[in-house]
Amino acid sequence: MTKVFIPSDTTARSLNADAVAVAVGALGEDIELVRTGSRGLYWLEPLLEIETSDGRIGFPNVSVESVHALFAEGIPTLEHEKCLGLVEQHQWLGHKRLTCARLGIIDPLSLTDYLDHDGFTGLAAALKMTPQEIVGEVTASGLRGRGGAAFPTGIKWQTVLDTQSEQKYIVCNADEGDSGTFVDRMLMEGDPLRLIEGMAIAALAVSATIGYVYVRAEYPQAIATLQRAVEIAEGAGYIGKSINGSEQAFHLEVRKAAGSYICGEETAMLESLEGKRGVVRYRPPLPAIKGLFGQPTVVNNLVSLATVPDILAKGAHNYAKIGKDRSKGTLTVQLAGNIKRAGLLEVPFGITLREILEDFGGGSFSGRPIKAVQAGGPLGTYMPETEFDTSMDYEAFKDIGAMLGHGGLVAFDDTVDLAEMAQFAMEFCAIESCGKCTPCRIGSVRGVEVIERIRAGENADENRILLKDLCDTMIEGSLCALGGMAPLPVLSVMEKFPDEL
Repeated sequence: MTKVFIPSDTTARSLNADAVAVAVGALGEDIELVRTGSRGLYWLEPLLEIETSDGRIGFPNVSVESVHALFAEGIPTLEHEKCLGLVEQHQWLGHKRLTCARLGIIDPLSLTDYLDHDGFTGLAAALKMTPQEIVGEVTASGLRGRGGAAFPTGIKWQTVLDTQSEQKYIVCNADEGDSGTFVDRMLMEGDPLRLIEGMAIAALAVSATIGYVYVRAEYPQAIATLQRAVEIAEGAGYIGKSINGSEQAFHLEVRKAAGSYICGEETAMLESLEGKRGVVRYRPPLPAIKGLFGQPTVVNNLVSLATVPDILAKGAHNYAKIGKDRSKGTLTVQLAGNIKRAGLLEVPFGITLREILEDFGGGSFSGRPIKAVQAGGPLGTYMPETEFDTSMDYEAFKDIGAMLGHGGLVAFDDTVDLAEMAQFAMEFCAIESCGKCTPCRIGSVRGVEVIERIRAGENADENRILLKDLCDTMIEGSLCALGGMAPLPVLSVMEKFPDEL
């Protein structure tokens, strides 16, 4: 019996992976078909893999029509002309993966597969520790929030631990709304038990008994897969009335998000979870002290929580020695836009943006020079070619006025109209604003109008001054990051691409 692996990831399915799987399954009883998540080599999907004694070999861009030709002379081998070699030796997988280590390898809903690949070893380690020891380990690892703010995870957990309350919550923010980002979806579809394990560890660390995963509404497959994984974990006793035989309960629920970008902001998300309209809260108090239903709440991004099991299993020192300076561990880079090779990378902090774009991305898809890269989602700055040698770490990006955000990179070649992109940033803010604060609600609308006048050549010099003042007002006066950061793409175009606007 030969194992053949085909991804069931949303992107692979959009490229007809389900039909390919049906065709492979019909070949005969000598083949065991396994559906996995995706490894993230998206330009090669559907990527069919075959288990051999030397490791798994890969065959890219398989179609229904090519299946019979591929298997015409039996199970294809490493010598087959279509074979790209041992998948584990592919350049994109050259850096050791931590958070995404199981993606594309296991059946995401097989508890046996998960356990065979060191699943729940982090939870087992945590069960032997006190809450303070768990928090200390996460703090010592240097793990910082992967949602964009990069706040130290251990400090957040310590605050919740130190706050006295009969009820505490763990909330995973999986409302992945930034353009060019998809790692949250990939982890939910490809390794959902990892997230559940990370949330159970967080519950032990702060004595929380209830958890919620707030999942982007546009991710139906991720929601379904995660819900089934919760049922599997609860049925096996890893969560529910008891966390793997301990005296602590932890009940986990998957919630479909409200379809609003602003609900990716943690306090608006909490409002939505409480059944209210997603509107940003004033701070203080912080959610760690008064969060969901007014109780102490750990709010973390999905990647942050999915990284915790490795830290507990292998020790904080092993994680902390990876990366650069205060940016510890690995970064999940999602490469999209006008790029030859798009997909998911997991690399140590410290690699340069140019290495990502050229060595891994292969340059633009169009073959033209890459003119700009927007890092960190729709509120991120546009980075010119002169900044491509910047180290991919939080401090280096901050030094040039950019941000890593959730790790999304969207590339544009030299045909892009950056004035149009600047206008889009303001339009996006105007549409997605919760409306609570004036600088964001009114400023974004006025910003669109001013940019339109500049693009039309109407009193351009005076309107550029007005636009700069408006951007400064939004940055200083907005209640949350949506209004405070929407001007950043506009300002980056004005400052770094002065001929564009």
